[in-house]
Amino acid sequence: MRLNSFDEWSPLKEVVVGSAVNYTSHERELSFDLFFHDNIVRSEWYYPRLSTGGTAARSPIKQRYVDELIEDVEGIAATLESLSVKVHRPLDVDAATTEVRTPAWSAAVVPPLNVRDNTLVLGDEIIETPPMIRSRYFETQFLTPVFAEYFRQGARWTVMPRPLLTDASFDLSYARSSNVGGPTEPIENPQPSVYDVGFEMMFDGAQCLRLGRDIVVNISTANHALACDWLERHLEGRFRIHRVHRLSDSHIDSMVLALRPGTLLVRNKEVLDFLPEALRSWDLIVPPPPGKNNFPQYEDDDLVLTSPFIDLNVLSVDPSTVLVNSACPELMRTLEQHGFTVVPVRHRHRRLFGGGFHCFTLDTVRDGGPEDYLGLG
Repeated sequence: MRLNSFDEWSPLKEVVVGSAVNYTSHERELSFDLFFHDNIVRSEWYYPRLSTGGTAARSPIKQRYVDELIEDVEGIAATLESLSVKVHRPLDVDAATTEVRTPAWSAAVVPPLNVRDNTLVLGDEIIETPPMIRSRYFETQFLTPVFAEYFRQGARWTVMPRPLLTDASFDLSYARSSNVGGPTEPIENPQPSVYDVGFEMMFDGAQCLRLGRDIVVNISTANHALACDWLERHLEGRFRIHRVHRLSDSHIDSMVLALRPGTLLVRNKEVLDFLPEALRSWDLIVPPPPGKNNFPQYEDDDLVLTSPFIDLNVLSVDPSTVLVNSACPELMRTLEQHGFTVVPVRHRHRRLFGGGFHCFTLDTVRDGGPEDYLGLG
């Protein structure tokens, strides 16, 4: 089928489900710690001096977690196929591919698991977004076979300008002003590089809430704002961009998701204060806070990357059917009380790998079109 995806809820026909094969570690360096700033809380920080040949610290992931993650990702794919959704998969990372390198830096490679992040699908266009994490710089290349087939069927395929990602590329203002927790040394002492060009575009597709003709975009740094400027110019006449500021550090999809026209799933009612006026009349679903029993118990050396609200990151199969983590009975009951059919799916280690069902998937074909759901004419 031809690429067609304008919103988050129309009947889902085709989707990409990520790969976790050969996931071995997280690399703790500036870009990683800034990206996960709001959720990493540690008393000590290690920051490599990239300009003097330092090596970033790698935080190993226990093999049993990876094995269970792979089982759960395959379960997500199988569940979607059972719902008559065609599932595409990216290339797996080969075990021999251990790092990525540019003229400015090198970093450990990670698999294309959170495929929502570095790609934005708008209507009939694939837009590869400018990465924020060095380890993920070439991640969309693992999706090349999928994108190339959609291109042959008539899709547009665009790559946003790619950043050099030196220390000077990052706007540190959010991390410096946030009181949630996070790194200190890389914020206070970024290192110079011969490739410095100042702030650059950095942006993830998961910063966008797609609503037909309208796109709500979360902006927390000058990097995001530059990328949003590019999007506005590129999409002029086709889509309307609505900026919200610092709803979260980056991604919007564990703060608010649109489950159908007129209904939002939100972390709390305060989210409404950040949203465009036209969305404030929509119905809100606010589930109870997650309980400790919803999550596995981890050891002190396991690096937790997401907040406990990660399971709000659900995936809509159609306006009345939602994939929800089977470990979240409170969320399932709440959605059922609002008339949704809940499909429970196992997903154990979402806090270690930084994503829920919405993050792990990229919907490429839905039935919807460029509707005006906000009534803006």
